[in-house]
Amino acid sequence: MSLDRIQTLRAELHEHNRRYYVDDAPSVSDAAFDALLRELQDLEGQFPESFDPNSPTQRVGGMVVKSFEAVPHKRPMLSLSNSYSSEELIEFVERAETSAGEPVTWSAELKYDGVAISLWYENRQLVRALTRGDGEKGDDVSVNIRTIPSIPLTLPPDAPQELEVRGEVVYTFEKFEALNARRAAAGQDTFANPRNAASGTLKMQDSAEVARRGLSAFIYAVYSEDRQFESHRVALEAIRGWGFPTPSREHRWVESCAQVADIQAFLAYWDGARQHLPFAIDGAVIKMESTALQQRLGSTAKSPRWAMAYKFNAEKALTPLQDVVYQVGRTGAITPVAVLEPVWLSGTVVKRASIHNADQIAKLDLHLGDWVSVEKGGEIIPKITEVDHSKRPAGALPVVFLSHCPDCGTGLQRREGEAQHFCPNTDGCAPQIKGRLEHFVHRKAMDIEGIGSETVDQLVDLGLVQSPADLFDLRGEDWARLDKFKEKSIQNALDGLAASKEVSFERVLFALGIRHVGETVAKKLAKHFGSMEALSAASLEALENVGDIGPMIAASVGDYFTDLAHLREVDRLRAHGLAMNYQAAEGASDILGGKTFVISGVFTHFTRDGIKAAVEQNGGRIASSVSGKTDYLLAGEGVGPSKRTKAEALGVTWLTEEAFITWIGSTE
Repeated sequence: MSLDRIQTLRAELHEHNRRYYVDDAPSVSDAAFDALLRELQDLEGQFPESFDPNSPTQRVGGMVVKSFEAVPHKRPMLSLSNSYSSEELIEFVERAETSAGEPVTWSAELKYDGVAISLWYENRQLVRALTRGDGEKGDDVSVNIRTIPSIPLTLPPDAPQELEVRGEVVYTFEKFEALNARRAAAGQDTFANPRNAASGTLKMQDSAEVARRGLSAFIYAVYSEDRQFESHRVALEAIRGWGFPTPSREHRWVESCAQVADIQAFLAYWDGARQHLPFAIDGAVIKMESTALQQRLGSTAKSPRWAMAYKFNAEKALTPLQDVVYQVGRTGAITPVAVLEPVWLSGTVVKRASIHNADQIAKLDLHLGDWVSVEKGGEIIPKITEVDHSKRPAGALPVVFLSHCPDCGTGLQRREGEAQHFCPNTDGCAPQIKGRLEHFVHRKAMDIEGIGSETVDQLVDLGLVQSPADLFDLRGEDWARLDKFKEKSIQNALDGLAASKEVSFERVLFALGIRHVGETVAKKLAKHFGSMEALSAASLEALENVGDIGPMIAASVGDYFTDLAHLREVDRLRAHGLAMNYQAAEGASDILGGKTFVISGVFTHFTRDGIKAAVEQNGGRIASSVSGKTDYLLAGEGVGPSKRTKAEALGVTWLTEEAFITWIGSTE
């Protein structure tokens, strides 16, 4: 009887899930649903032999996966050819219709900005979920996919026994912003955009955490040996009836188009209306409706001949400029920030935007009250791109760049050849002091646990700390003066400082916060000179002889070590036991032969920092952007589209994670 009740509950809960997440027509209250789910969980606990990986109870996760198995796709997951041009769209349609030799009905649908996924069903049960991977093989993320409520785990009796569907896993803006808010509150790095967040979440080892994050999905392709569909539209209607979330015709997320003018109307509509969507898109997909024509035209080695992706340009919004405020960075650089009348852009409300520097203010001829065009660079950081001078209010005042630091009042300076103004009051300007300390304790620098930005603020405001070396002088009674710092917090800070003495020399060098010396430059300098002593004594000529170190970086390093205050700071850090000599990583090799790599995407066997370290440890070099000097694009899941396009245009070799591991012979 109890086993029968388990099956009844599972069927009932699956149906409630479908009605809630797919039909948007819930049939029971949340409380009633939770009561049924708890009853099922209790019964499954009493009868462990009834375990089913597709039970509704598996939605909450709980399984920990140490690694994701690479599995061959049943059918290659090809990528689509891309275009930003209306002319190229017309050429594609005309070429495809000529090849078809008959009238063509097209499907135009939104191109979701997420992670491509393939779902396999056997005996109407979900058995496998694979990422795109390299198109031939993908990672098995079935455990995590089962936590997405809108994806059916079992199919109804009228569905075929064997089925493969493909779609996109995405974050809604609401869930994405909530995730970033939680991470920020916990002192963790936030995700740059919903696509990166979705990709990173799908590769998490703890499925319970994946369940808490609230991923969504849309299915847009269907394959089955047991059932043939005469058209793409018919296929979507069928799988929607089986419980899959599909592009909504009601909301015009997908439309049938008889001619190219209909396609262009669809594109024009969504180019403007996309800011009102609850999720991110980066264009639209145009494909032939007829499955017979799709099969007749076939595919090239890389992409189908019957479909293409049309990419939208960066989204813009027009809004009034209310004010300009100025931020002081840790190096003293002054950055002007536009205060805007709030405007909806790419799924978020934008209130501020970067103006970069005084030259940009002059170039835009900015006046208070101007209507400015704002767009998100790389769909992430808002920036002002132009001004609508026809809307300028009468008597509007021009924006005049500051002459003195907004915090300490010191007169600003501008170095020859540099775009930014800076405050020279290095030791007396609070934002600079706090910024240097926050940089010093950051996880990519000294990685000092127990000391965050709020702690730094208190330390500086109480006059306890002015420089990084001061942190190591603090005693327990000093820490006790901080708000909310009790015995455990004090011990965590002291333990974090003690552990930082094991951090490598190159990270100590990066942590000093020398202008223009980022992680990569710090590693090059540390490896080349071998010690802080040798580096501090190096001439400008010797500095410029280091690969990729130009005159600006060399001058900045030289200036830093000619300042007696900086030399005293380094001596104090040395006395506290911080590393001042370079040691090659254990197992280091030169197997990559100095080749230049650009890293993009999310990886299975490495963290982002870990795969960079593996490249450098094996004699490779890291670059941030693809150029003619790039040897390899080391690509994980969810490669940035701009990097991919540029790599293809320049003929840069595409290197998968599996090929990289084979090359270096290790995942360490």
